Amino acid sequence: MIIGTTKELKNHEYRVGLTPDNVMHYVAHGHTVYVETGAGEGAGFSDAEYVEAGAKILSTPKEVFDNADMIVKVKEPEECEYALLREGQILYTYLHLAANPELTRILMEKNVKAVAFETITDEQNNLPCLRPMSQIAGRLSIQEGAKYIERSYGGRGILMGGVPGVERGKIVIIGGGIAGTYAAKAAVGIDAQVTLLDINPNRLAYLEDIFGASVTTLYSTEANIRKTLAEADLVIGSVLIPGGATPKLVRREHLKLMKKGAVIVDIAIDQGGCCESSHVTTHDDPVFIEEGIVHYCVGNMPGAVPYTSTVALANATIRYGSLIADNGLEAAARMNEGVANGVNIYAGKCVNKNLANSLSLEYTQLADVLEA
Repeated sequence: MIIGTTKELKNHEYRVGLTPDNVMHYVAHGHTVYVETGAGEGAGFSDAEYVEAGAKILSTPKEVFDNADMIVKVKEPEECEYALLREGQILYTYLHLAANPELTRILMEKNVKAVAFETITDEQNNLPCLRPMSQIAGRLSIQEGAKYIERSYGGRGILMGGVPGVERGKIVIIGGGIAGTYAAKAAVGIDAQVTLLDINPNRLAYLEDIFGASVTTLYSTEANIRKTLAEADLVIGSVLIPGGATPKLVRREHLKLMKKGAVIVDIAIDQGGCCESSHVTTHDDPVFIEEGIVHYCVGNMPGAVPYTSTVALANATIRYGSLIADNGLEAAARMNEGVANGVNIYAGKCVNKNLANSLSLEYTQLADVLEA
């Protein structure tokens, strides 16, 4: 198979889909790898390193798209890349299609085989390709939230860890998955008061075992959300429905309950966000204020730490990418349920149920399409 990766175009996105180590792996398996010149520079990888690993460097993204059977990226294609996609091409990247109906339509019209990192599953039904970015985003959410609560950004002017004789800041984390867990780790590390809400009692019991008395766990109800929002200095939204749109657990009416200058960091913004007032922001202009509440909604948070993010992501995605390259997508999906779960669009049809429900599309089982 011919595999290609291009430079990411999203605002301040420095990650890259393939590392030189990935290239070496694919080449060792008999595949050809094309890399757009400069694609890895933001993450610290030079063209020379890719060449040494066995890649061929091409000058433009069009050359890579024109030649590659499978495009490996980090983020979903930008509008200027839509025209480069072609029928039968495998697109292997984060897609977050529930928040992007236009891209979904393009992928269906062009009959692109779209495989989303965020819906691939492992043997335990976890999300192995989403996990490393969730870990990073969770940690970053506390780092960024602690910064933007400073008065100069419109925040309350709170030092989250406090000092002797002054109350520590209060952090509320909505969603106890991987991102929420790593946010809690970081929040505990800065000595903040931490409350974490989730709807899974087993998950809450697990988190209480991990954190003990350093984190207060609450079952996520409307009453508990309202109560904790009213007390919070910093709110982390880390709710996830794999492949589907995120429920709006923090509504506009809730903002009036919050302290002026409190901060919301919406990690779930890639899937539409779990705060009704959220909209995607960029690293250039990361925050906005609504109802006196500072909102941080950057859609590619891990792009701020591209070396760590790229290597972590590459380690997670190479296993499934290699299965696809070695066997073809169809055979890989039949062999491995995790790969099959990663396929969102195939043969012009939506084959992910959560995505179909979110965008009111007709859902078709992948197995039925493959047999047709």
